[in-house]
Amino acid sequence: MSEGTIAIAADHAGYALKEDLKADLLERGVTVLDLGTDDDNSVDYPDFGKAVGEAIASGRASQGVIICGTGIGISIAANRIAGVRAALCHDATTARLAREHNDANVLALGARILGLEVARDCLRAFLDGQYPGGERHDRRVGKLG
Repeated sequence: MSEGTIAIAADHAGYALKEDLKADLLERGVTVLDLGTDDDNSVDYPDFGKAVGEAIASGRASQGVIICGTGIGISIAANRIAGVRAALCHDATTARLAREHNDANVLALGARILGLEVARDCLRAFLDGQYPGGERHDRRVGKLG
């Protein structure tokens, strides 16, 4: 597995936010695998959720960040890939708990829902969050597939 590599992708609605968050990741010294899109021309969000999911499943990345207008569609697409636990988050608390309770490996965000600073808070909380494991959480995460 590419420990520390984070795959990031967005559709056209999430393109600008993806670029901002990618810059934040690079500033943190994270290796970034940018899977597109590369501009704000209309594209299909499922393609980008799938791309990040496949990067996680194949080991090319250990975590991912996906962005579309609401975060809903792209998270559904990513979660269709075995081993992906994409969590749609709306604030730092949901992002932190997605890591701590659900061992989420993909952060999903809605560019039309969140402002830049809230999205940055989500990213920081997600990256800094740790899954503690333990019987209770492991049992529940195991049931996610």
